[in-house]
Amino acid sequence: MKVALQADGKKVTATAVATVAGPSVSGTATFTEYDVDGWKYVHLNLALKGDPVTLVPGKHAVHIHEKGDCECEGFKCAGGHFDPGPNGNSDPDANHGYHAGDLPNIVIDENGEGTLEAITTRVTLSDGPVSILQPEEGTSIMVHANPDPHTPGETGSGHSGGPRLACGKIERA
Repeated sequence: MKVALQADGKKVTATAVATVAGPSVSGTATFTEYDVDGWKYVHLNLALKGDPVTLVPGKHAVHIHEKGDCECEGFKCAGGHFDPGPNGNSDPDANHGYHAGDLPNIVIDENGEGTLEAITTRVTLSDGPVSILQPEEGTSIMVHANPDPHTPGETGSGHSGGPRLACGKIERA
């Protein structure tokens, strides 16, 4: 594992990428893990571009999903939201707001483009129980058609973002 010391004392301990794709949507997600005094922070940079008819202007939910499989119709094979804890509940609606894979919404402009920059302490890239690189089948990043209200809803309601627009398997860089 490569470790780089930044000028501000933060150590970059791991990196990962995902090529995000869906019908009329494409982009790249980069993940950088920093260690500050033994505490892990993961910085996400997600850049998307799409047909404004498919990737409509406004907010779209973004989540880390529990499986690194984006090959099936509607990206259903990516499973629910990443939530590996001892009492994990990957139901994307009923347990929403509490998943390790919850991220802020991305805002798409009138040209069908948007960038999300976020920092999370809910996941790591390093080995451990909340690593998004360790599960055998991997994990993925998902972009949804609707905004995420970050509140629980009925199971199967689509409350946490609705239809899946684009998906990318997260892989070590």
